[in-house]
Amino acid sequence: MKYAEAIEFLYSSLPAYHRIGKAAYRNNLDNTLALDDYFGHPHRQYKTIHIAGTNGKGSVSHMLASVLMEAGYSTGLYTSPHLKDFRERIMVNGVMISKPAVTGFVQKHRQLIDDLKPSFFEMTVAMAFDYFARVKTDVAVIETGMGGRLDSTNIINPVLSVITNTGYDHMEFLGSTLPEIASEKAGIIKPGVPVVIGETQPETEGVFLSRAADSSSEIVFADSRFRCTPGPPPAYSGQRKFIVNDLTEGSFYEGSIPLGGDYQKKNLQTLFQAVNILRREFKISDQALLRGIARVVENTRLRGRWQIISRDPLVICDTGHNPEGIKYVMDQLARTEATAKHIIIGFVNDKDLDAVLPLFPRDAHYYFTRASVERAMDEKVLMKKAMEHGLKGQSYPAVAEAFEVARADASSSDLIFVGGSTFVVAEVL
Repeated sequence: MKYAEAIEFLYSSLPAYHRIGKAAYRNNLDNTLALDDYFGHPHRQYKTIHIAGTNGKGSVSHMLASVLMEAGYSTGLYTSPHLKDFRERIMVNGVMISKPAVTGFVQKHRQLIDDLKPSFFEMTVAMAFDYFARVKTDVAVIETGMGGRLDSTNIINPVLSVITNTGYDHMEFLGSTLPEIASEKAGIIKPGVPVVIGETQPETEGVFLSRAADSSSEIVFADSRFRCTPGPPPAYSGQRKFIVNDLTEGSFYEGSIPLGGDYQKKNLQTLFQAVNILRREFKISDQALLRGIARVVENTRLRGRWQIISRDPLVICDTGHNPEGIKYVMDQLARTEATAKHIIIGFVNDKDLDAVLPLFPRDAHYYFTRASVERAMDEKVLMKKAMEHGLKGQSYPAVAEAFEVARADASSSDLIFVGGSTFVVAEVL
């Protein structure tokens, strides 16, 4: 079996949420537990840190892994979805799992896969946990896929749980109110394991406090102790300065981050609180902390977060796709100077357009498109709905075509934004 054949097997034979949506969702951990038993509970061989949340969990996961790497620890990182390469999901010290390792895993365990018929996500979690054990990582940062309580990653017993925030996403699985969604995310809180909550939200604070009390778990809200003040974003790409104040100690940290999104200030507050607790388990100097933040893109390949990919004209990509994430990005886009703004967007077909389209500016020119995945919304359906919200433009059946036309239309002083869906951003990158 060649690598391409192994990947095709995983994509085509296993139900995958990123491809077919709801039909791939499993509302129990039966397969995950069976896989864990089969592989001999590999996640028990290294320390783990578990990260959930509606927005920011990917950035926090990458930054935390980068900090641990700078502190000298062999660090695994499991995230999802990937942008360009399946192997982005499973990395150790910033190096993706090798193609032979993926192929060997599928070949060796093909009979189990055929018998158990796990989902794509269940199988990749098992692959990651097994790989981290085989290469002898010291610690692995594990990002949930969705929610927490029933997420396939939720079999680990971490040294720290982190929940960045709670917003309206995946409501068909997690609940229709913020307390209901928060309850699902609180499912990663384990007995006696400290938990960091990134943002204090009146609707969800009681949910987390109650779950932590029931679990006898220390709980800290990051924004009650750390306050981040970002400097002005760089004109193009490059490092952005920040100051983080420790409100308890009265001290402060000055550093820089290669991620230009204004929303990263909340993620930095969460990161600093997480590191504050992790210092009980790991030796993490202030220098390692600040270096890890400054080198996160270099160390962990993080992409798609207010990523500037061109300067003439200015082209920005961001994978924010739920109402809260899109609002953060659109607020920053409104403050970004340009003669004219061109916006390339596409969504998956189960997206609540009435919740997200009003967040986009009406004074931009739009290129409505669809990514080349099964779940992608028809670009003509999107355009029709967008017009009802006052967004004007044309539709294009392929992301590459939409991007090519936008580049031709834009002058050097204009701005092109690409977003709405991780899959759209992936194709432009």
